[in-house]
Amino acid sequence: MLKVIIVGTGNVSHHLERAFSEAEDILLVGVLESRSLTSDSLLGEPPSTLEEPDVYLLAVSDDAIPTVASHFKTTKKLVVHTSGSVPLAALAVIERSGVFYPLQTFSKAQAVNFKFVPIGVEAGNDFDLNILKKLAQTISDTIVEIDSEQRKTLHLAAVFVNNFTNHLYHIGHELCRGQDIPFDLLKPLIRETARKIEQFSPEASQTGPAKRNDAKTIERHLEALQSGTQREIYTILTKSIQEVHGEKL
Repeated sequence: MLKVIIVGTGNVSHHLERAFSEAEDILLVGVLESRSLTSDSLLGEPPSTLEEPDVYLLAVSDDAIPTVASHFKTTKKLVVHTSGSVPLAALAVIERSGVFYPLQTFSKAQAVNFKFVPIGVEAGNDFDLNILKKLAQTISDTIVEIDSEQRKTLHLAAVFVNNFTNHLYHIGHELCRGQDIPFDLLKPLIRETARKIEQFSPEASQTGPAKRNDAKTIERHLEALQSGTQREIYTILTKSIQEVHGEKL
């Protein structure tokens, strides 16, 4: 049975705590607030209030990873972070280090089924890599070996398909609200757009005035947008779509 301590109390920690608590062959020893680490641990001693686990999972903000890692620099146990954009080298002070990256959007109010969450793993040696694979397999059906450069690109792609897309939902929501239109009317379209990605490539799924090069509709849309930032976003995305599909117009 693998013993785990999670360091951090944010969204990722919240969901990992629940997943590991329900997993077989995992003993969740505890969850530590990074702020609770003592001044003694700054000298390199791991927290002594809990039994030392097989794996410390640092589920903290990207900027905090090097500082939090310094609290564990004398441990002989495996210390891993959960970031998509931070390289393994950020844990250089750790003797045994790795990455355990769950590729998903996490909000505390929304439950997540980890069975369908891909987990990227990386470690400094095969022994520790196998530990992370075993840990990941207790909660997920999709485990991928992925190095720091690949993970950085994957995280960047995730920002486009999730964070930026969600912000576009926000813009759509604001436009609807400005004309007393229920945003719920757009939800079937949102679901169908996501559903098509299961069968076709994003390029093959593209529709709309930019792909059709419908200049009059594009002009009307730009005139209707009162926000300069929104007009800029519309123009940039239209240009990008036309660059992809220009040869087919």
